[in-house]
Amino acid sequence: MSDSSIKIVLKNVSKYFGKVCALNAVDIEFAPGTLTTLLGPSGCGKTTLLRLVSGLEPVSSGEIWFGDENVTDLSATRRDIGMVFQSYALFPHMSVGQNVGYGLGVLKTAPDETQERVREVLEMVDMDGYQNRYPDELSGGQQQRVAVARAMVLRPKVLLFDEPLSNIDSKLRRSMRDDIRRLQQGSKITSIYVTHDQAEALAVSDEILIMRKGAIEQQGPPQSLYHHPETAFVANFIGESNVVDAELLGEGKTRQLVLGDAEINIAQGKKTTRQNGPVKLSLRPEVIEIAPKEEISPQALSGLIVQSAYMGPVIEYSIETKVGILFTRAPAYAGQFQKKEEVCVRIRPEEIIIIPNA
Repeated sequence: MSDSSIKIVLKNVSKYFGKVCALNAVDIEFAPGTLTTLLGPSGCGKTTLLRLVSGLEPVSSGEIWFGDENVTDLSATRRDIGMVFQSYALFPHMSVGQNVGYGLGVLKTAPDETQERVREVLEMVDMDGYQNRYPDELSGGQQQRVAVARAMVLRPKVLLFDEPLSNIDSKLRRSMRDDIRRLQQGSKITSIYVTHDQAEALAVSDEILIMRKGAIEQQGPPQSLYHHPETAFVANFIGESNVVDAELLGEGKTRQLVLGDAEINIAQGKKTTRQNGPVKLSLRPEVIEIAPKEEISPQALSGLIVQSAYMGPVIEYSIETKVGILFTRAPAYAGQFQKKEEVCVRIRPEEIIIIPNA
């Protein structure tokens, strides 16, 4: 981590638009030198939170701190931030070099230093040599790289990304998200990233902050949120999940989950402090296995294939069971079960998620 990396802290921050509460008394810390993604459904408050941090919107109450500095009342131009917008916002009449160096010109940086810093940052984004081209001569991915370079050339304390990949074609999105991750890790600028794309969030983030109705539902590393969701909302929102009802029975080392017509012994695979009784489970598609109906046992569910879709390397299945419709995938080379075919549905006990706050 570079010495210039700073912590961002929001203390009891709220934002109202008239009588509408867009953000409700949130307390958040963004660790120095990390990239945190704000993720949630439309209207959850993620873009509002980003605009409050940037200074483009004033807070209704609370405080925002960059390191040891209270920036709550500072304008966007005095907060030392770089921002990468969804629309790129490049000046069409300026070359790549002029676009990237524009902010340095406003700061009256010496021409020689401006030229060197522009070259350095374009090299970082694999765009060195494009200085004299214009935006309409670039692909969407190249324009996005220029937008990132323009934000980074100012060496800001904070870097903000507002859905930066939403206008890029899906084939380019993977390489661009890898580029953003590489650049952020190399620069160690504390960064906040807004997206509605779960795969993108999992790929680029040190931490993900799940938002719902203007509040924080859960915050943590991607692996933690995926494997240990604290609510049914998070389980459904991060990745794909089948949320089902079950009954927890037994005690000590002999505990069982009863779901539908299956009784699964979880003693070997899952430790839980939950009391006996009704529970909600999150079953990720990858923990559900399909087998011929002849293999049905007391530890497995019986199921009926109601839908299948060939996706190349995998086949996606929807299976009707006594706990509802379960979604899963199976390798295409394993053969394809047919619609209305009865099957055995096994669930790997060590990967069952018992949702704590359901």
